[in-house]
Amino acid sequence: MDEPETAGLRERLIDAGVDLVTEEGAQALTLREIARRAGVSHGAPRRWFPTHAELLSAIARRGFADLQDRAAKAVGGAETGPRARLTALATVYLDFALSERGMYELMFRHDSLRSGRLGLRETGLPMFGTLVDLVGRVRPEADPRVLAGALWANLHGIAQLWGWGSLPLATGAGDHVPLLNAALDAHLGPEDRR
Repeated sequence: MDEPETAGLRERLIDAGVDLVTEEGAQALTLREIARRAGVSHGAPRRWFPTHAELLSAIARRGFADLQDRAAKAVGGAETGPRARLTALATVYLDFALSERGMYELMFRHDSLRSGRLGLRETGLPMFGTLVDLVGRVRPEADPRVLAGALWANLHGIAQLWGWGSLPLATGAGDHVPLLNAALDAHLGPEDRR
């Protein structure tokens, strides 16, 4: 097999995985089903991805790239101060988490993130760097990495609990925006929303 064909098949496997996780969730990502959707034998993925975890990581990197692209557009498009850009970033994060549930779950699987050789931690760091930068601009007196980490954890919790239906049930909120605003206010100080 020549190089372009090999690269094409590798991308087809990742594409099939992205489609599968979008349609059926992270639990559906078996090697056999990804191979079937890509139109190759069930053993073929092993040529490009020696382990199942490496294929899942390649699929998750697509999710991180998509999220990073959405975030860059939202933050870059906000021609206002750092608080507005931070709000745009947090909004994109929650919207992605809630609209791309299967991909979001895959991206933050602890077993994939724990392995440094799969490259997922490094893939998410640029967006966290943007978060740290913006938090530092809004709250220069605070340790921006710690505060950004706390805010990120809060957003992740909102995404998970909203997706499971726990927060709508507990709060009676019709959407997650009031929770997003409360999290931003709690970490950054209140903002006048008149």
